[in-house]
Amino acid sequence: MKKIIATLAFVMCFAGIALAQDELSFERKQAIDSLALEKVRDLSKYVKIVGSKETPFSEANRVIDRAEELFMSDAEIGVSSLGSNQITYYRVRKYFEHLMRLNYDRVEIEWYNIEYVSDLQRQPDGTYVGVITVFQTFRGYDQEGNLVYKDTTKKDITVYVKRKETQIGGRTIGFWDVLLGDMRVKETTNR
Repeated sequence: MKKIIATLAFVMCFAGIALAQDELSFERKQAIDSLALEKVRDLSKYVKIVGSKETPFSEANRVIDRAEELFMSDAEIGVSSLGSNQITYYRVRKYFEHLMRLNYDRVEIEWYNIEYVSDLQRQPDGTYVGVITVFQTFRGYDQEGNLVYKDTTKKDITVYVKRKETQIGGRTIGFWDVLLGDMRVKETTNR
């Protein structure tokens, strides 16, 4: 009986250590927040590059590959317009391909007010989940340079932070990885 109690105490102690390693310290959380915001800023650059009609096709495809690396494999990005109440969701690659095919002679896309709206919350599986909000202004121009369409869309991007491991020099190293999830349209206006 004493052996069982000692074993249980050891297991509970080990589980406590493992749980502590899965907890985010204040400093680590700040570093993860910075990384998540940096990934969203990178995404905004990729959207701008791919949306530009001046970007060569080969360069756009290279940028799309980089953009896909920022996301969870099943993530979707919402698209809206002022002329419809419907929001269409595309997988990441399809979203960028759709963006390249827009029927404008020039496109300008700007993101601003990129910030966390919900703090990272620990999920039962040990993953942390948060939401970053961005505002996107889209402008489409015709051949003469006239503005023919403009909208501003508020979007919420889900952020996932997961504990992962990798092998380096025969040693297992643990690290926190940040991936983007779905980008949901919250509001589209003519501002």
